[in-house]
Amino acid sequence: MAKVTKDMTIGELLQVDNNIAGILMRAGMHCLGCPSAQAESLEEAAMVHGLDADVLEAQINDYLGA
Repeated sequence: MAKVTKDMTIGELLQVDNNIAGILMRAGMHCLGCPSAQAESLEEAAMVHGLDADVLEAQINDYLGA
């Protein structure tokens, strides 16, 4: 599985594996279905929610086994 990066959009992340939504929602990102959220990078979305993008990136890659 390819490694995800924090510059990937939320839409791209969900295309890699739809279960990534659960990781993001547990972190406090409950607006994943919003059209504008789909075009935001993981880093941008993390900033809006006051989260550390590097931590989210690591959690997602751990989940993916990347």
